[in-house]
Amino acid sequence: MIEVRKPGLSTTVQDAGRPGYYDVGIPPSGALDQFSLRTANHLVGNDPGAAALECVYLGPELAFRGDAVVAVAGASMIPRVDGEERPLWESFPVSAGEVLDFGFLTAGARAYLAVSGGIDVPEVLGSRSTYGLGTLGGLAGRPLREGDVLPVGVAAAPAAGRVLPVGLRPALARDVEVRVLPGLYDHRLTAEGREAFLATTWTLTPVADRVGFRYQGATLATVDREPPFGAGQDPSNIVDAPYPIGSIQVPGGVEPIVLHRDAVSGGGYMMIATVLSGDLDVVAQSAPNTRTRFVAVDLDEALAVRTEYRSRGRRVAELLS
Repeated sequence: MIEVRKPGLSTTVQDAGRPGYYDVGIPPSGALDQFSLRTANHLVGNDPGAAALECVYLGPELAFRGDAVVAVAGASMIPRVDGEERPLWESFPVSAGEVLDFGFLTAGARAYLAVSGGIDVPEVLGSRSTYGLGTLGGLAGRPLREGDVLPVGVAAAPAAGRVLPVGLRPALARDVEVRVLPGLYDHRLTAEGREAFLATTWTLTPVADRVGFRYQGATLATVDREPPFGAGQDPSNIVDAPYPIGSIQVPGGVEPIVLHRDAVSGGGYMMIATVLSGDLDVVAQSAPNTRTRFVAVDLDEALAVRTEYRSRGRRVAELLS
């Protein structure tokens, strides 16, 4: 068991996600940075999709009631055991009675704390992930609070001292490129608007959470039209359509929003592009004021990127098994 002494800014239980219910309005949820979640789990000997803690900007303070092996991956937020620093991207032991907390964030946005055995909250629709807007999953469907107690599962093969090689760790930069597949509604932008979307260096605003990441940088011109029946008067309105995870909306032609893993499943704003699945990790590790360029790729390139992303995950699994 783990006692929450301080919850951090927003710490939630997340696993690989809850697929299969988006058509009825329940998003997949799960870790925003899937690579870091899976790597942290590999480091402690868990199933890669096991439930862990997603810690945003400011980490929690946790008192361990039993021995465990833990690992922290993702954002540069140094873990400490009874005040002594421990490494990132490496598994290490925590003994019963010891307290784990975190130093200040220096790069990235979200750290993932995996515990041998996994965080053993009940499954809801096949997942332990927290969906806050729906108060579903996790611990009572919400971020952690002071005084909460987290159950921990039985560890299969905990192993302290496993290390992810530096070459496989993601860069955590303040200037990033995010690859996108244009469409489905980029035709609603003028040629100048489409060019400006790709030419602009966008700045991530503080409005960046599990639902969506909002950027500032330019106004994108839209094509004049008579709104079709069922669409609103805003130039970015369409007749309602489903939203893929990673869709980029631009309400009113300003402030693009990248929809992430807790986003609604559909609505009436045009989607001008979709972030590639692997690059959603890059978005997840973007802190406010991160400068972002969106880079268009075609379908063949997108499939190649997905293949490379999955291959990287397999390399991690092989190295840490």
